[in-house]
Amino acid sequence: MNFSRLLKKKKKKNKYFPPKEDVVKVVTAADQETQDYLWTIICTMGRMGEINNLKWSDVNLEERYLVLYTRKKKGGHLTPRRIPINNKLFGVLESRYQKRDESQPWVFWHRYWSRKAGEWVEGPYRDRKKIMTTLCDKADVKYFRYHALRHFGASMLDHDKVPIGTVQRILGHENRLTTEIYLHSIGDSERAAVSCLDQSFDEFSHTDSHTK
Repeated sequence: MNFSRLLKKKKKKNKYFPPKEDVVKVVTAADQETQDYLWTIICTMGRMGEINNLKWSDVNLEERYLVLYTRKKKGGHLTPRRIPINNKLFGVLESRYQKRDESQPWVFWHRYWSRKAGEWVEGPYRDRKKIMTTLCDKADVKYFRYHALRHFGASMLDHDKVPIGTVQRILGHENRLTTEIYLHSIGDSERAAVSCLDQSFDEFSHTDSHTK
């Protein structure tokens, strides 16, 4: 399948990607725990499942990088990729690390009632989709999903002329065409790339009030 056919197939899905203003409104409408979660997705451009399974053993605050794992093919092995930690994300992770429960290996975890087990269970985030519906309503913006945040971060890098090969590595795409379709255009390193997000959101601090 050539690029034009892939692009047409992608457009048929007619996915909505929010403007920066709406993303900011949704983030600031969230409580601090959820703000941390959203900023981590935005700054790493990680998939929801990758962020849910992120462990402290995958985070290196001293050298300022973290490792995300994705399964490229069904039934295949998990493939790691190293993502630089920009200033915004460093503030989020450092704060969470200082307040972490040392008995829990995950960066994001919760306690929930398991119908299957018939008891309270502690573990990593699983499905957080309903939160976005609530936040979009609260912020009075058009509904968008977590995946839109991943696309949003990538589009910002593309806007700042970050090479598409660099964006491809950060996103964890095997195929360059996938990244081109993702960005809809072709935009020295990964660390310089994610720093663009700091510049775009420098007016917001980790301690921004969610009551705004």
